Amino acid sequence: MNSAQENLLSVIESALFDQPRKTEEELRQLASGLSVALMAGLTPAEVEQVVRVVEEKSGIRAGLGAIIDDGQFVPWLDDAKSSIDPHYWSRYRKLLVQQGMPRDVVLSLDKVTDSILSRTGNPNLNQAWDRRGMVVGHVQSGKTANYTGLICKAADAGYRLIVVIAGIHNNLRNQTQGRVDEGFIGRDTGRQLPGSKSNKNVIGVGKFDPSRTPVSLTNTLRDFHKDTASTNTSEIDSYKVPVVLVIKKNHRTLTNLLEWLRDNNARGDSEMIDQPMLLIDDEADNASINTKYKDDLVTKINGQIRDLLKMFHRSCYVGYTATPFANIFIDPDQDDEMFKEDLFPRDFIVGLDVPTNYFGGKKIFLDGIDEDGNGAWLRSIKDNEDILPIKHAIDQTIDHLPPSLVYALRAFLVARAIRNLRGQAASHCSMLVNASRFTRVQSLIRNRLHEALERIQNSVRINGSLKERALGDSEIAALREVWEAEYSEAWDDWGSIQESLLDAIASAKVVEVNSRSNDLNYTGGGERGKTVVAVGGFSLSRGLTLEGLTVTWFLRNSMMYDTLMQMGRWFGYRSGYEDLCRIWMPDGAIAWYSFIANATEELHRELEIMERAKATPSMFGLAVRSHPSALMITARNKMGSSEEITTMVGLANKFVETARVSLKDIEANKTLARQFLLGLDKAGFTQEKAEAFEGGFLQKHVSVNQIDEFLAGWRNADESVTTTPGPIRNYIRVRSSDEMQYWDVLVTGLKSGDSDNALGWTIRPISRYVELSDLKNGFMSFSGQRMRVASRGIEKAGINATVVAAREDRYRLKENISDDTRVNYPDSIYREVRERPLFILHLVRPKPPAGEDTDDRAKALEGLTAVAWGMSLPASNHASERVAYVVNTRKMIELFGSDEQDEDGDDDGE
Repeated sequence: MNSAQENLLSVIESALFDQPRKTEEELRQLASGLSVALMAGLTPAEVEQVVRVVEEKSGIRAGLGAIIDDGQFVPWLDDAKSSIDPHYWSRYRKLLVQQGMPRDVVLSLDKVTDSILSRTGNPNLNQAWDRRGMVVGHVQSGKTANYTGLICKAADAGYRLIVVIAGIHNNLRNQTQGRVDEGFIGRDTGRQLPGSKSNKNVIGVGKFDPSRTPVSLTNTLRDFHKDTASTNTSEIDSYKVPVVLVIKKNHRTLTNLLEWLRDNNARGDSEMIDQPMLLIDDEADNASINTKYKDDLVTKINGQIRDLLKMFHRSCYVGYTATPFANIFIDPDQDDEMFKEDLFPRDFIVGLDVPTNYFGGKKIFLDGIDEDGNGAWLRSIKDNEDILPIKHAIDQTIDHLPPSLVYALRAFLVARAIRNLRGQAASHCSMLVNASRFTRVQSLIRNRLHEALERIQNSVRINGSLKERALGDSEIAALREVWEAEYSEAWDDWGSIQESLLDAIASAKVVEVNSRSNDLNYTGGGERGKTVVAVGGFSLSRGLTLEGLTVTWFLRNSMMYDTLMQMGRWFGYRSGYEDLCRIWMPDGAIAWYSFIANATEELHRELEIMERAKATPSMFGLAVRSHPSALMITARNKMGSSEEITTMVGLANKFVETARVSLKDIEANKTLARQFLLGLDKAGFTQEKAEAFEGGFLQKHVSVNQIDEFLAGWRNADESVTTTPGPIRNYIRVRSSDEMQYWDVLVTGLKSGDSDNALGWTIRPISRYVELSDLKNGFMSFSGQRMRVASRGIEKAGINATVVAAREDRYRLKENISDDTRVNYPDSIYREVRERPLFILHLVRPKPPAGEDTDDRAKALEGLTAVAWGMSLPASNHASERVAYVVNTRKMIELFGSDEQDEDGDDDGE
């Protein structure tokens, strides 16, 4: 949309806020009237485009999330509301509406920040208190908007000192300061001189009401410094307005701040430490947790944060994290060590729901991948190793780029043209290339990309106007091939794309973003949005926002969990161009992200269940630590800390399956499966008597002994850690006389296709593709990217149809899904209502991924079938819920590579 349309949209949304929903006709009448009065130059078609954006946003919802607390604290905010003037919050709410945040999302933010503030300490209670809490969100989902709202409300309520600890890099701290300037302070601190009353630098909320401007002891140009802070204290004026600091998570900065506070106190100025203080730890996972096996500076920073909190008589710490698998839960070696952590959120944990238009892990890595492993947005990188290996040295040479990177660049340029044709020329459009941790290598990649971009731009400039004859130019022909493969359904007219290409990509440029160079700048440029290809490493991994990120080429694989998740800059909101987004990454990274996305969804649902059960933060911490996925995460995070680690894992209300099987044990496991089915026959559970289920055969009330015998004989692949039979048998044994005495057993199969009698029953084997690169390592990974054997919905096998329908209705209601929308229900909802455990036996016919059937390695799969299994385990009433898994970290390094190279000695550090 152009600027006039953007202005009209802002006026309409402001007019509609707090008003009853309007009909389509009423909305169009309002838009038409406002356009005539305020933006007379807009055409009816342009006004209609604005109306459609309003209608789209009106369908966006956001839930309130789940909250658990210690049960002892009495929330204070409701009683205090009558005496609170919501000055700062009112300004911020107006800004959010003006910036286009959907009305229901603003209302949700209002409610959830009330819930968080109500669980912090009461700033008007004149006695010592300290509070510890955590907010669990999603990557790029709006955490900054949430804590900016919390800051505004805290200031309204009486908090007079607010400290925001941002990331470990300057660019992220500066970006965070800019957002606090815009959403809370109302002035550009990088340009505002102390004592100046000029309105020239008024920004954001200051344009609604510039009064009561908070004092900032930091600015967008500089982190905390004692001399600057001492100068600015003259403006504090007995804390009539709040004082705010946005500091980098750096031990020198924290040392500086602590010394300044101590100096003030020593001079008799105790007024500051008497103020109620709110400390917000953005990216709380990064360098806050007191870990013994990592760098000593991490432990030092943790101690400094604790010292900062202890300096104040009234303080509240709120850590924000983008994942339930926060280091505060995962890293401590023992449960009691977790509880002893001074920053453990002992008082409250809030789980944030994402709006329905969030483009995140669930949509990309779960819902967006079909049974054959094809991703709607995902593309595999398979051509890099001879040119740019994932693991490379600082002196790596790059004479040319992997073909997939050049293809991704072309896709980005075509997507930019389509976005312009959709009326998004005024919006920024970015591509991310994250392929090395070394700044030297990043520079080489930037140079090669610049050359490739120039070739394309020159071709379009010279031949783009030649219509059909333009396709004689190899670069333009390549762009058309990319359009046909990727975007022909999104925009079906190549001719209009070709005509608009030069205008769309002429100003495109490639920039570096790292500790040595940061050319990323979205400001200036007038009416046109920037078109930027950003090349970087770790500096791009935490918090830094790439505006309008559309295409990503991500060459990282075996990194620690929290770093890998934070590198997901592609998560966020992509209104109007979500269908154009593409992400290239290695299959190993796709598999890891898929694994984590599934576990994250489960833990957010676990938080909701625990809220209903009135559980405490300590109970949730244990739930995170004992989740089966935490086994892999902990092991990868602690590689190199010891040869073996023992993790206590809870299997109640969980699903486990053999997503990987050992090649050398295929025949032995098929023999075991034949014996298992023969045992069923002898017990009267014959194939003929089985119930049909999705092409398979379902038996009910099978004795636990049959299951235990199978597990006892199963030869497990080292690569399938969670299906190690020993711990699972121990878990079942405790419950074998009551909860798990009888099982449902499902032998899966297809509804049509060739039959196989290899297991003694006539079965149509399911088909799953496997990654050919794994075969040389002696194992098969089923469904590669999805790391899943079972199909969706399999866990409802054996559950009464009425119960299934009722549970699905509850899910639709909670997720605000209309009855006519097709839903991929998460299998965990069926697990919650399951009476008996479910054992699933698969006979799998492996196949190569699409397009790789001619690969010589695919010959090993010809005529092959393999056995895999899974279990859906219901909730348990037994106290001994967890069992011990022992993981050999040396073996983990062999399987997944060492993360040390990615984290230590990083040439992209500061």
